[in-house]
Amino acid sequence: MTTESESTGPIGDGTRAVRAGLPEPVKHEPTLPGPVFAAHFHLPGDPTGGYAYGRDENPTWTHLERAISELEAPDSQTPDSRTASSQTSDSQAPDSAAPTPSEGVETLVFASGMAAISAVLFSQLRAGDAVVLPDDGYQVLPLVSEQLTAYGIEVRTAPTGGDAQLDVLDGAKLLWIETPSNPGLDVCDVRRLVEAAHARGALVAVDNTLATPLGQRPLELGADFSVASGTKMLTGHGDILLGYVACRDAELTASVRRWRKIVGAIPGPMEAWLAHRSLATLQLRADRQNANALALAEALRDRPEVSGLRYPGLPDDPSHKIAAQQMRRFGCVVSFTLPTRARAERFLEALRLVDDATSFGGVRSTAERRRRWGGDAVSEGFIRFSAGAEDPADLVADVLRALDESADSAG
Repeated sequence: MTTESESTGPIGDGTRAVRAGLPEPVKHEPTLPGPVFAAHFHLPGDPTGGYAYGRDENPTWTHLERAISELEAPDSQTPDSRTASSQTSDSQAPDSAAPTPSEGVETLVFASGMAAISAVLFSQLRAGDAVVLPDDGYQVLPLVSEQLTAYGIEVRTAPTGGDAQLDVLDGAKLLWIETPSNPGLDVCDVRRLVEAAHARGALVAVDNTLATPLGQRPLELGADFSVASGTKMLTGHGDILLGYVACRDAELTASVRRWRKIVGAIPGPMEAWLAHRSLATLQLRADRQNANALALAEALRDRPEVSGLRYPGLPDDPSHKIAAQQMRRFGCVVSFTLPTRARAERFLEALRLVDDATSFGGVRSTAERRRRWGGDAVSEGFIRFSAGAEDPADLVADVLRALDESADSAG
């Protein structure tokens, strides 16, 4: 298999997504090996090198982890790291991950996005430490904050927009960034926050779920960890739960891996295989879904019943300037507010091509009234809309028709 360093120059996102993490071709073997179902592996003699036990490592994870590493930081991946999927290391410790090159980025996959988030937070923080979280991030973060506080960790919060987390950063051990934020779609300056955090001795983790590595590469912006839910746009079909942590530093990676071993928050081999299979279409899906999101946002601009419209790809969005400096694609999520809860529910019911469902990033468009969960500081009529891969004209027409049909004399 030809690697990027052996070709005439850098390869594109689509080529990388299609080839990422594949092993060297072997005659009569599939291009992407099937899932390996194994709780244990043959292990005579000293337990060194290769695979030993299913909670520690699995060959199917290894292919996927290398694929994600190539997407998160392609410039750091050596030829060896792209073709080592079928190799082993004689010096590997028995409780370590499967062999990876000593340089570059390592990725660890988890059973869910929250498992990945928890692995970073709880592996890096101790009683007496302080952590800075966004107060407008994913709705499960308040539950995480409660647990961190119970363990004697000081939790500080500030909004994503305006780089407000800088104001509470002094003395913190870890800064957690979510940009664009979910569901409000505010954006912060990752480079600026990373520089300030590192100057104060703090680590930086970026939740990259909404952007995906094709939209934003936190490690290239200086972050210590890139964390994401693979449940969303990375895999894009709404059929698996998955999370991952990517990191450049070997010691930090080892501490996260140790946490995964302790809590056992591991993905099944079938989920890992499905995720890797889905990566091949990531660029195709991302480009179509991003284009649909922009078309939808542009169509909603002139609707009198729509307020608070946000999409970082809109040139007049408050976050566009910063987003354009650090993002290569702006994501598939659009947020806006309808006047009342009743109007929002009528709108969702009137949609024909859009499922009323939580989560985002799938090839089928979804939308929901986020306040129904109670965890987000948004109004009753707030809609989070995830644009799928439908024909853009059909999708926009369906949304505008649903807005018309959901109107009543009271607005």
